Amino acid sequence: MRSRLTVIVSGILVSLLATGAFAAALDAQRSGAAGVTVAVTPQNLAAGVKSWDFKVVLDTHSGSLDDDLVKSAVLLGDKGGRHLPVKWEGAGPGGHHREGTLKFEPISPAPGAIELQIQRPGEPKPRSFRWQLK
Repeated sequence: MRSRLTVIVSGILVSLLATGAFAAALDAQRSGAAGVTVAVTPQNLAAGVKSWDFKVVLDTHSGSLDDDLVKSAVLLGDKGGRHLPVKWEGAGPGGHHREGTLKFEPISPAPGAIELQIQRPGEPKPRSFRWQLK
């Protein structure tokens, strides 16, 4: 009985890994520069989903957070593709705290790694957030 249970559990784990169901467990990453902290957390990068979602939080103690994240973000796959966001769902421009979800079309075939770049106004280089998927 025990070996049969082990085989069933192993089969479930292999199935979950093959479908990318564990991809949502990627860690949050933070970048602080020029008085602004940007935190990004992948929300859903599993196979078969309608969109790849990234929770984005921007915080500052001075100035206004007027970023247009649909225009300033790009998702890079490890095979060189550039993918633009299709939608921002969250707080609009302004204020000292913004939070929402940046949505992208899923990359197919699934890359081994991804990089989300956010180019903030007035900053010379984009903020870069990288995750290993495979």
